[in-house]
Amino acid sequence: MQAMPDLRQLSRQFPHAGRVQAIVLRPARDAPALSVQRALALPERGLQGDRSAARPSARPGGGKRQVTLLQAEHLPLLAAWTRLPHIAPTLLRRNLVVEGLNLVAARTLFADQALELHIGAAVVLQLTGPCDPCSKMEAALGPGGYNALRGHGGMTARVLQGGEIAVGDAVRVVAVPAGT
Repeated sequence: MQAMPDLRQLSRQFPHAGRVQAIVLRPARDAPALSVQRALALPERGLQGDRSAARPSARPGGGKRQVTLLQAEHLPLLAAWTRLPHIAPTLLRRNLVVEGLNLVAARTLFADQALELHIGAAVVLQLTGPCDPCSKMEAALGPGGYNALRGHGGMTARVLQGGEIAVGDAVRVVAVPAGT
């Protein structure tokens, strides 16, 4: 009889890769967000052309909010909760919209068991935590928009390895062997 996998094993297994559905750059605070087909991820900074990459950081490694990610499957839910016919990714101001991969599950459960997001051929991100909505979502989505986004605001990440990201790129979760 084969032993059942333990929680450590289960948390490293994903049914398949996801895919980058949209890339959004926020050039400046309160400036309109831009949808682009490609972006350059800068190690320990963020996406070139995004305000997070332009901001100097006093923290080693550049801080925890270099890139923000949103679950594509949440967009129809948010539209239903806010009674909007459609929500464009630029409205929510998250950098990467990913479909087909549970982003919350891609954040490690165990401090000694690192998980990384590998995007396309070169980019490596480490998820750092939830991306909670800000008060601007109330204006963007209408009354109750802030609460509609709570728990569905996506994830924050840091860029461990830079490179080009394109819409359509595969997004894979990779378990990093202990001690590397």
